[in-house]
Amino acid sequence: MLEGIMIGLEAAFSIQNLLMVVAGCLIGTFIGMLPGLGPMSIIAIMIPVAITLGDPAAALILLAGVYYGAIFGGSTSSILLNAPGVAGTVATSFDGYPMARKGQAGKALTIAAVASFAGGTIGAILLMIFAPALSSVALLFHSAEYFALMVVGLSAIAAFAGTGQVAKALMMTILGLILATVGEGALFSMPRFTMGLMDLQSGISFITLAMAMFALPEAIFLVLNPLRGSNGEGGSNKITGLRFSREEGRAILPVIGRQSVQGFFIGVLPGAGATIASFLGYAVERNLASAEEQKEFGKGSVKGLAAPETANNAACTGSFVPLLTLGIPGSGTTAILLGALIALNVTPGPRLMTDTPEIFWAVIISMFIGNLVLLVLNLPLIPYIAKILSIPRNYLIPFILFFTLMGAYIGQNNATELLMLVGLGVMATIFRFADYPLAPLLIGFILGTMLENNFARSMQLYRGFDFIIERPMTMGLLVLALFLVLLPSYRARRARKRAEGVADGD
Repeated sequence: MLEGIMIGLEAAFSIQNLLMVVAGCLIGTFIGMLPGLGPMSIIAIMIPVAITLGDPAAALILLAGVYYGAIFGGSTSSILLNAPGVAGTVATSFDGYPMARKGQAGKALTIAAVASFAGGTIGAILLMIFAPALSSVALLFHSAEYFALMVVGLSAIAAFAGTGQVAKALMMTILGLILATVGEGALFSMPRFTMGLMDLQSGISFITLAMAMFALPEAIFLVLNPLRGSNGEGGSNKITGLRFSREEGRAILPVIGRQSVQGFFIGVLPGAGATIASFLGYAVERNLASAEEQKEFGKGSVKGLAAPETANNAACTGSFVPLLTLGIPGSGTTAILLGALIALNVTPGPRLMTDTPEIFWAVIISMFIGNLVLLVLNLPLIPYIAKILSIPRNYLIPFILFFTLMGAYIGQNNATELLMLVGLGVMATIFRFADYPLAPLLIGFILGTMLENNFARSMQLYRGFDFIIERPMTMGLLVLALFLVLLPSYRARRARKRAEGVADGD
């Protein structure tokens, strides 16, 4: 490994590769800030550019820089506009946007930058140490284990529900699962619930749904209440400070440590990715928080902001394990990267590390450089980026609407997405008026397709539910899911008994 690291250092610190890291990070950060575009679109566009470089290591370093740069920069629009730049930063808006409305946009962006840097850097260290061993672990996960993993994700919905909102959260999760069934199913290649529209045959776009759940309702609320987020609602448009306190630093330090590891290992699993890692990271930290801290989640908690930002960047790094060591894409973005590798006549897999170590190790070392470049690029720009909130509301509303509509349209390139965006946005606004949490709906939608596909494959392979009994790892994950469901009820019951005991004592 030491020999490989030396080869990687020599390759990564060449002038060409250093320029590729900086260029990739710049492009990725900018694209990540624009709602709806995401890394997949820009990487697909840049593949011809990367191929013309001639050097496979430089090409992959450029494309990898765009990937984690987009995840890093995607938090900006989530925090400032409640319009997630990429799918992996949806959970960032849960606490990032409330902080921005309180006039703490600078602090929120700083915490996001530090957490992203830490998650990406620790993820790169874990990638360097465990990549060969984790490739064999990833092979142990089959359809049954992925189904159980999705159930674990769904069991975390209680973390996104406020006090007395567990039933509402469950209803929204079921609605998300229903929306995920639109389009062709896993068992039969027949369109379902498409109402005869060809545009719905491939299902509802996640970007469209995410924009409809968060960005569009926010624009509507700004129209209905011009004082929203200003002094009239207890917040301020003035950026009061960019630094977080020592106490807040101590609070987020263990969160960053836990979520760097958890996010990385979730990223290693093919099909999981940064989006699931960020949601699970948020849910885990909320469940681990004390009762007082849990009340702050969704209202501007520093832990609630640091958790998804750390997890999604660590998962982004972890997704390179199956790509480089097995040749298996872990997400849509890494599938495009796999296509780029094949176009460059590089065969990813177990022999990549031995046959072409300069490519394997150069990419890993470049991740350390890239994360440092992203931190250096982003921190000085935070005061200027945060000033977006000082734009007058009559200019900010059209700005949000433009990027929301553009993001939805670019995702699928058809006008039907705009109609669906408006319809789902109105529905989401009504749900917000009725105080229904929207995050569980997105979780149900994200996990619904993977849950159905893996469940269908498991049922076909084992001719029934025997896969639960025959695969111990599946059983273990389902037991964990049951524990996550029962834990909030147990904690609430214990808190209620404690409160009754105090009342009796009085």
